[in-house]
Amino acid sequence: MAIFQLIKNKLTKLEATKFKSEKQLQNLLEKNLEEILGVTFLATEFETTNGGRIDSLGLDENNAPVIIEYKESEKDNVINQGLFYMDWLIDHKGDFEMLIRQKIGKVKEINWDEPRLILIAQSFNEYDKYAVNRISENIELWKYNIYKENIMHIERINLTKKEKDKKQKESTKVVFKEYTLNHHLKDKNKEIKALFKRIQEEITAIDEQIQERYKKYYVAYTLDKNFCEIVVQANGLKIYLDIEKSKLNDPKKMAKDCSVKGHWATGDCEVKVTSEDEIKYVRGLIKQSYETKL
Repeated sequence: MAIFQLIKNKLTKLEATKFKSEKQLQNLLEKNLEEILGVTFLATEFETTNGGRIDSLGLDENNAPVIIEYKESEKDNVINQGLFYMDWLIDHKGDFEMLIRQKIGKVKEINWDEPRLILIAQSFNEYDKYAVNRISENIELWKYNIYKENIMHIERINLTKKEKDKKQKESTKVVFKEYTLNHHLKDKNKEIKALFKRIQEEITAIDEQIQERYKKYYVAYTLDKNFCEIVVQANGLKIYLDIEKSKLNDPKKMAKDCSVKGHWATGDCEVKVTSEDEIKYVRGLIKQSYETKL
């Protein structure tokens, strides 16, 4: 999501940046848990009896235990790790209650019926969100973005079962589509269909908020704005990236500047993909374009 700064009636898009390390993010949030999550901070890097370390431990306003884990990269299996720590905490209630007494003294009875697991990352892919929604409504996904000018945005991106049921009762969303995926894949051979499916999976796995939109001449992938479009052809895929070629790190020089020639898509960097062997590299190019829209 783009964030703009208003100065003298002019909006300037803030440039997204990153923390130097996962620990820097952790330290910042631990100092502000009450403000952001309504959680009282108890401990950092809490060592379990099996040798693991829980990133952050806290207690919420309902006296429920809170485990917070931070995810730095898409490959971090933070969901399974968090569930492992949750099971450990339930089996070692005495350790947590002792920590409570040490940090804040006597409190009301601990609410062990509703322990919470909070996972915080710059992005979650669709598989993370799907798994969380299937496993438990007490697992929360929080997405953050950090910008220059010392601005940070953080929001919860999944709903509890009760919240989802309520939302479904309160509103009905009708989506009208002029074109479908079949419009782009009809009459294409099975190799091209398989190639599209692979690149589609790679793109949508980058971030659960990515939307796939079907236009007359291409399939667009977008956040607030397009960052990638795909034109399905009989002998391959033409991928267009919405990033200046001069800003693209492309050591294999697969991308071509097509800003001066006619093309249907919104991006001006053209990449031709004809083999699944090229997808891993091209995914890296696509992600660079995606990151310019954060």
